Amino acid sequence: MSKLTIRSLAELEACVGQELGVSEMHTVTQEQINQFAAATLDFQWIHVDAERAQAESPFKATIAHGYLTVALLPYLWQQIVAIENLKMQVNYEIESLRFNQAVTVNSQVQLRASMLSVANLRGIAKARVGVTLEIEGSKKPAYTGVVTFLYHFQEPA
Repeated sequence: MSKLTIRSLAELEACVGQELGVSEMHTVTQEQINQFAAATLDFQWIHVDAERAQAESPFKATIAHGYLTVALLPYLWQQIVAIENLKMQVNYEIESLRFNQAVTVNSQVQLRASMLSVANLRGIAKARVGVTLEIEGSKKPAYTGVVTFLYHFQEPA
């Protein structure tokens, strides 16, 4: 599926009720997990100690932090949709986020997104997007939820 380009509030509103697309696959590496651990000061062994995870974890490997998988959202989202003609974009809300399945090291994940609703708040678009982070080869997704973005479009010329 090719990237969708949206240039206005009207084009955004036209997407309500539609699946917007699916990102490319992204491999979650141990280096990325370790860097996230360093950035967040979360060095729990299940994330960073491969030998112990192999021996003691039910996953038999290290797993990505749940919040690392959420932090991938903007990167994967931009592969699905290009929002143009903006003054500013703001991450507004995450609701009903449910972690369903651990992402083990070297798993490939992709984001699937659909437009749930768009509200016009005095010229600012409040877009609620349903998101699912799929794991290649797994029936259960890593997570499902709803993210809300505020889009401040440029005034028409």
